[in-house]
Amino acid sequence: MKAYCLNKISKVALATLKNPDKTVENIEDADSILVRSQAMHDMDLDKNILAVARAGAGVNNIPLDKYAEAGVVVFNTPGANANAVKELVLCGLLLASRDIIGGNKWVLDNAADENIAKTAEKAKSKFAGNEIAGKTIAVVGLGVIGVLVANACADLGMKVVGYDPYLSIQNAMKLAKEVKYVEKLEDAVAGADFVTIHVPAMDSTKGMINAKLMESMEDGVIVVNFSRDALVNDDDMKAALENGKVKKYVTDFANAKVVNMPNVICLPHLGASTDEAEDNCALMAINQLKDYIENGNIKNSVNYPAVNAGYKTTKCRICINHKNVPGVIASFSTVISNQGGNIDTLITQSKPVYAYTILDVDKDIDVEPIKSMDGVLRVRVI
Repeated sequence: MKAYCLNKISKVALATLKNPDKTVENIEDADSILVRSQAMHDMDLDKNILAVARAGAGVNNIPLDKYAEAGVVVFNTPGANANAVKELVLCGLLLASRDIIGGNKWVLDNAADENIAKTAEKAKSKFAGNEIAGKTIAVVGLGVIGVLVANACADLGMKVVGYDPYLSIQNAMKLAKEVKYVEKLEDAVAGADFVTIHVPAMDSTKGMINAKLMESMEDGVIVVNFSRDALVNDDDMKAALENGKVKKYVTDFANAKVVNMPNVICLPHLGASTDEAEDNCALMAINQLKDYIENGNIKNSVNYPAVNAGYKTTKCRICINHKNVPGVIASFSTVISNQGGNIDTLITQSKPVYAYTILDVDKDIDVEPIKSMDGVLRVRVI
C-alpha cells in the first residue's frame, strides 16, 4: 500500500504501517488515498488510485458514483468514533437540562467581584435546571452510535424508546433490555422529553425533523442532533423554538440560520474530535485499504458491496469492479476456462448499480479480454 494523505492523519495509526506499506508525498506515486474532511468532488483521480478511505463515517465530501464508475472503492469507518459521539450526546443532554453555559458565563462576567462566593449563592437560582434521570428519551436510529446512546441513557436512569426501521440483528442484540423498541417514528417521539437522532443523511432522511413530526412531540421537548445537519428542517425548528414546542435545540452543526435562533446550544462539529476517535478511525481506514490492496477484500465500502475472500493463497487472484448486469459472471468464467484455468473460488456481490467479483484461479490468466467487456470498470490481478 502506498497511501497519500489529503488531510492530517493520526500519527498513531500511520505508525502501524510497516515496510513496504507506506505513505507517499506525491499523489502520482500513490495507489490509495486517506482523507478526513477535504472536499474531493472536483478531483479527477489518476488511474493508479485504487481506493479512497475516509477516516470517519460521513462521506459527503466524496463523489461516490463518480469514483465507482472509475472502479475506485470508497471506504468509511462506521463505529470507530462512536464512543466519542456518545459521550458528547450525553454532554448535550446535560447542557440542555441544566443552565451550565449560563452559569459559567455569569461567573466569568463577575470575575472581578471580590465577594463572588457570597454573590453566587444569591445568583445561582437563575441557572436552576432539571435532572435527566426518570425522563424519557427517544433515540431515532439504532446503529452503532444509537445503541451506545440508548444503553448509556438507560444506565443513567432514563426511560428509553428506540426506533429504527432497519435495525440489524447484531445491533438489536446489543440493546439493553430496558430499551423499548417501537415501529413508528411518531410513536417514538410522542411523550419524549428528549429526542436524539442518529441516522445517515439520505434523500429519505433529509429534513425528517420537521413541523409535521414535531406535532407528535410534547411541548417543551429538547431535540439533540449530533448526526447530520441536513436531518433537521431549520425553518421549522426556528418556528418551534419561538413558539415553545421545542425548549432547546442542541446541535453540532453551525450554520447561518441555526446560530441566530433562540434557545440553541450549537457546537463546532466536535462529535468525533477526540484523540482516541481520530486514532481509531485512521487505523480502521488503513487496515481496510491494506486488505483491499493486498487481498482484494472490501469491508465498509459506501459505493461497492462487501466481499471477503480471505487471504490470497492461489496462483492468481482476479478482482473485478463492474456494473451489475446479467451474464457478466459467466463471461468471466469463459475467459478463464478458455485459457485452461480452473476457478478455485468465485465470490461476487452487487449493489443496485455496481458489483464486485473475486476469482481465485490456479494459473496466471491474461485478463485483457475481461477488461474489454461491456460494464467492466477495472480489473486487477493480485
